[in-house]
Parts: sequence; structure tokens; C-alpha cells
Amino acid sequence: MTNLSLLSFVKNTNLRYYCSALINTQLKKIIVWNREAVTMVSAWVFSVPFFFIFGFATTFIITMTAPVKAIFGLPEWAAQLLSSAFFVTYPILSIPSGKLVAKIGYKWTVILGLLLMGIGSLIFWPAAKIPSFPMFLVATFILAAGVVFLQVAANPYVTALGPESSASSRLNLTQALNSVATMIAPWIISVAIFRGLGIPADESLMTPEHGLAAAERVPVPFITMAIVVIAVAVILFSIKLPVLVNNNKKEGTKKSVWNYPHVILGAIAIFAYVGAEVGNAGLIVNYLRNSAGIDPEKASTYAAIYWGGAMVGRFFGAIMFSEIKNKAKKYALVVSVLILALVSGAFVTADGYTFETWNFSAGQIFMIIALVNFLIMQIGRGKAARTLAVFAIMAAALALITTFTTGEIALWTVISIGLFNSIMFPNIFSLGVKDLDGEEMASASGIINSFVVGGAVIPPLMGAIADATSYTWAFVVPAVCYLYIFFYAVKGHAIRTE
Repeated sequence: MTNLSLLSFVKNTNLRYYCSALINTQLKKIIVWNREAVTMVSAWVFSVPFFFIFGFATTFIITMTAPVKAIFGLPEWAAQLLSSAFFVTYPILSIPSGKLVAKIGYKWTVILGLLLMGIGSLIFWPAAKIPSFPMFLVATFILAAGVVFLQVAANPYVTALGPESSASSRLNLTQALNSVATMIAPWIISVAIFRGLGIPADESLMTPEHGLAAAERVPVPFITMAIVVIAVAVILFSIKLPVLVNNNKKEGTKKSVWNYPHVILGAIAIFAYVGAEVGNAGLIVNYLRNSAGIDPEKASTYAAIYWGGAMVGRFFGAIMFSEIKNKAKKYALVVSVLILALVSGAFVTADGYTFETWNFSAGQIFMIIALVNFLIMQIGRGKAARTLAVFAIMAAALALITTFTTGEIALWTVISIGLFNSIMFPNIFSLGVKDLDGEEMASASGIINSFVVGGAVIPPLMGAIADATSYTWAFVVPAVCYLYIFFYAVKGHAIRTE
């Protein structure tokens, strides 16, 4: 081999080795990036059941106020203490939960929350067998403690699993899936507790036997819930989830989130929103019994539509706040959500278990109202604050119409509020934590979630007004709450310290 050919061979060989090494390095980077992407997507997908679980548990307890009122013969304000026992856990545990997340991580906080939910659910068994209202309250508090742990961990986790620009969309989608559970829960109460008991619409015709019969049916749903959440905790224990690292921490510049006005005003907005949503839902069954003469079994199905409105509206929100550019695809998804409204509305209000008993009349009305909700959403132009403002003023108007009307109009106005509640929590939350770094976000999440205590304050207040005057006047309270949310959307969220 000549010197020239030898030199050429060496150069070509070095080039091949260099190219091979470069390709291998890039392939390794691509593999690592793909693994990280797959892990992040898997984490997001696996976090979805958490929203389903705490959504189901929350709504189940809220709707349980109607059976509890029947079981113990309580006035409305006292029955609403069940919601208070649930939501009072938020100011007690939300901030410690945020610190716990920072110390042991999202995964272990969620596992602990699931186990607490399981324990609380099992306590409902002896509580219903005795029956004991104080034990109902204790069981509710323990179950709610688990829900707080789940919620404080899950909301910022989903927010952080992706770009900030689509955080509102991700929260809307998970909240929509959460709302699938919230629609199912009242329907299960209708079927598993009220169906076949013959509880009269007129409360004056209630007997102790009606209450005892309802109490006997309470344990099965809660035992089932306990089995499910404990099973999920065991599965989660064996799964690896990505650890979210705060890369924005600045030494010497740490600032308390209490100094951010938009965080505090956002927390108050959450207080108003949750109080109004829970108060509406807690009173719907007995409101329909007293104002429309509907028996509890049927009234519970309309409560399911109220929560179904939140589900439909949040799916709309997830679509409109998403980064989907293809309009044909976007509107095809909208049509599928409208079909979901028709089917779900017809199913939950069915008089039996067969397709022939489905109430497509109610389903069609629900679908039409959902279409109106979607059209009104367009006024928001895909902007979180603008959409929140429009929905808040609509919810306030519907609450006031409920106050000053009766019959079918009042029935569908109170149910329609659920559609306009839909995007409030995720949009308030995303506006409340905007411009915060990772460490501040965990702290802000704890503060914001602690103000969910509105669900402990507003429902008994509405119940007291219902007892003193009438159920219709109670809906003035949520109207005031929605007007504050309108203020936050228009101005409050933009207030910053210099």
C-alpha cells in the first residue's frame, strides 16, 4: 500500500469512527429524550385517575347531604354540615400538605392520601349501621383529608408536566375527567340509595322507616370506594414517576407568596367558587323536592346533570384552551362533546336500566344548553381571564333567575349553572399561580387549596336561609360569589406588587 493510499485509508477510517461516534451520541440523546417524554406523558396519564377519584369522593359526599337529611330528620343547615366536615379539612391540611409534597414528593403524598381515603370510606360502614351522624362527620373528615393530599399534589403536578402556555388546557382536561366522576356520583346515590325506597317528595310524609331504609344502603358504595383507592395506592407504589425539580430557585430572592396580591385574591375567588358550586349542588335535591315536587330519586338524577354540565364545559375548555390548530379537528371534538351531553343527560335521568327508559327529552335540553354554553365560551377567545369573566357573570345571572322564578325555568337555570362553573377552578388556579417559580407554586397551591373552605361555609349559610325563608332565596348567596369571581377575572388577577 502506498503512503498516499495509506493516508487516505487512515483519514477515511477516522472519519467513519467520528461519524459513528457522533451518530451514537445523537441516538443516545434521542433515546434519553424519548424516554423522558414517554415518562412525562405516562405520568400525566396516570395522574388522571387521581382527579377521577377525588372528584367522585367530593361529589358523593356533597350529594349525601340529601340522604343524611332523610336518615336523621335534620334541618337543611345541619345536613349541610356534612359538606362542612369535608371542606374544613382544606384550611387545616392544605398548607401542611404543600410542605409535605416538598419534603417527601408528589408520589408519596398521593399514596398517603389514597390510604386516608380508604380508611375514611370504611368508617361509613359502622356509621350507617348504628346510625350515628357524628360518626358520619368523622368519616367524612378523614376521607376528605385524603382528598386534600391528592388535590394539593395533583394540581401543580399536572401544571408542571408541560409548558406554562398550555397549563390551563391540561388542568381543564383533567378537571373534565374529574367531572365524569362527579356526574356519576349523584346517579349512584339515586340508584344505590334512593331507588325503590319510595321516599316521598313531600317531606311532611317522611317516616323514620324511610330514613333507616336509606341508612342500610349507605355502606356498599363506600366499601367499594375503599377497595378501589387502596388498590390504586398499591399500584402507584410500584410505578416510577418523574421527579419535578425546581430549576428556578434564586438564592437570596425568596419571597413569601403572601406578598403576591393575585395569589391571595385568587384564593378568595376559589373560596367563592367552591362555596357557590357546593352550595348549589347540596341544595338541588331538596330544592327540587320543595319547589317542583320531584321525589329524591329523580331529583338526584338532575343533580347528576348539574355536575355533568361541569364535565361538558370543561371538555369544551380543554379543547378551546388547547394548542390544536386544525379547526376541523377542534370542532369535530366539540360535536363529540355535544353528543356526550345528549347521551349522558338521557342516561342519568332514565327511569330504569334499559335503553328504552332513557330520557332523551332531558338529554336534548341538556345538549342545547351545552351548545349555548360553547357559543358563549367563544366570547372568551381562548383567554383564561376573559372566559372566566364571561362565565362568572352568566352564573350570577342564572342564580338570580333561579331565585325569582319557579317550575321548569328554575329547574333548568339551576342545573345550567354547572356548565358555567366548569372552567372556573382551573382558570382561577392557573391565574393564581401565574409567574411563580416551582417552590413558590407549591406554597401558593397550598394557600389556594386551603380557601376551598368556602365549601364548608357557604352551604350551611344557604341551608339556614332555606330554613328561614325558602330554598329559592338561598341562591342569592352564590350569585354574590360569582360576582366576586367576575371582579377577579376582570381586574384582581392582574394586580401585582412593584
